[in-house]
Parts: sequence; C-alpha cells; structure tokens
Amino acid sequence: MGKINLVRVDDRLIHGQVMTKWSKGLGTNALYVIDNETASDEFMKDIYINTNSSSGLKIQVYSNQEVVEKWNSDQFGNDTVVLLFKHIASVKEVIESGLPVTRLNVGGVSKKGNAQFVIPTVALTNTDAENLKAIDAKGIEVFFQTVPDSKKVSLIDGLKTIKK
Repeated sequence: MGKINLVRVDDRLIHGQVMTKWSKGLGTNALYVIDNETASDEFMKDIYINTNSSSGLKIQVYSNQEVVEKWNSDQFGNDTVVLLFKHIASVKEVIESGLPVTRLNVGGVSKKGNAQFVIPTVALTNTDAENLKAIDAKGIEVFFQTVPDSKKVSLIDGLKTIKK
C-alpha cells in the first residue's frame, strides 16, 4: 500500500521548491499532479510526466476523479507520494469523494480578483477560505507554508489576516 507524504496546493504545480524541498526531504518517490485541466491536456500531461526522467521521481497526472479511482484500486501501489493540487476546491472534492487526507499544506496561490494574502505566497478568495474551513471541519490539519524551513501558519492564524 502506498503512502501520502504530503497534500499541497500550489498553483505553479511542479517547480524547484516542490522538487527539492518538499518531495526529497520527505522520502517521496512519486509526485501526482491533480488538476482536471492539466489531465485533459495531453501536451501538458506529457511535459509533466517526462519531467520524471530528470527528477528521479515518478510523476503522474490525474483528474480529481482519476486520483480517487487510483486510490480505491490500489492505494497508490508502492508509491510514497506528494499530491499537488492547483486548486483548493479540487482538494475539497477529492476529500469528499473518499481520498484519505490528514494534512493539507497551502503553499502557493496567486492573487486573483479580490483575494487577500494570508502569507506572502498565498492569496485566498472568500470561496477559498470557506473551502478550507470545510476541510478543517473534517478534522484535517490545514496550514500555510511555502517551504519546510519557513514559518508554518495555522488556518486560524492565516484567516485572521483576511479583512471582512
């Protein structure tokens, strides 16, 4: 049975911090990109999957539904995985579909519209904040942290920075 080392929201998906700081430091052997749009774009999917030859990590790209199906079929096999999501709403969806998540790291969400920063690399909309509260209400630890050696900010402390 596989192991989920980290569940992370980072709208940049795979980049240097994920490859070097988060995945290697956790003994990870696989990165799963979870994003409906990327999973349906064969060109982008191939780019991500072919990154594994240079990183030494197995990289897979799944839609929200596909990652739940993969978990249900073989619990990710022998993979020790970092799950990378582009959107907070997608994490909420897969949790509601039965993916066993115990901790959620939100590390990179770019500013859009009326979003407000909770840490320098994460800007949340009201919808994002509500989705994170719903995830937290399921007993899942939600925290904001860019890299492992940066300050870890709890959901409660992060949301205090948002002006109503």
